[in-house]
Amino acid sequence: MSTPRLSRIASKAGVGLLSALLLIWTLVPIYNIIRVSVQEKEEVLSTSVWPLAPSLLAFQVVFEQSFWLLKSFWNQMGNSFYIGVTVSLLTLTIGTLTSFTISRMRVRNGWILTHAALLTYVIPMSFLAIPFYGIMGKYGLTNSPFAVIAVEVTFATPYAIFIFQQYGASIPLELDEAARIDGASPWQIFYRIYLPLMAPALVAIGTYALLLSWNEYLYAFLLLSGGKVVTVPVTLGKFLAGDEAPWNYLMAAAIIYAIPPLVIYYAFRRKMSGGLTMGGVKG
Repeated sequence: MSTPRLSRIASKAGVGLLSALLLIWTLVPIYNIIRVSVQEKEEVLSTSVWPLAPSLLAFQVVFEQSFWLLKSFWNQMGNSFYIGVTVSLLTLTIGTLTSFTISRMRVRNGWILTHAALLTYVIPMSFLAIPFYGIMGKYGLTNSPFAVIAVEVTFATPYAIFIFQQYGASIPLELDEAARIDGASPWQIFYRIYLPLMAPALVAIGTYALLLSWNEYLYAFLLLSGGKVVTVPVTLGKFLAGDEAPWNYLMAAAIIYAIPPLVIYYAFRRKMSGGLTMGGVKG
């Protein structure tokens, strides 16, 4: 057997082995979540790799909200949806208007605004938790969904502006000029030309902003102290505070909570991938 052929076989074997290891590394935690969710509370800490007596009791408990920590689970799901959708819409609105104004209206030194917005990411989100808490307290927004929405929009918008500007560079300016000749106003150009052509980027950033707020725990924990405004991640975190946490209920609730973003991601993954890729390569 020739040396080049041996080299190709070895390369394919190496790639296959690495892929298998990465697949196992990815699937084992997911399998353990599912395994714990179908076990009884007494079996969770067992050394068995397989569920001894699989049961959907934990999912039934979550659906019926029959455990004290889950008594408002569906209301909290609604809170998460409300915050996520609002953050997504505000991020899209601010991002598209800003990018259109800077790139299509030819604002002088508009690039300064874009770069200044990106400086938001210089400081980690966790470092700004206490200042944000103080600001929201002064304005009376603690224990209000609007506090979390404001925080999430603050961190999602700079990235949105960057992607929209890079993606918008692929849209010929001649379209705007032709529309102006025909008497179109800037608002008509934005609504009838710019937004339709930006559809892939809109889907990508909208999904990104929704998932960012959906998974938020730190700021939701700090700014939503209790009552009917708490989100699911905050409640799931309370499971860890008990001396004897029902892990099967926790895992079942986590699986149910993970279903909506999975559905959204796989429904829009093609447009989302295209929008982010285009934004990454355009200069």
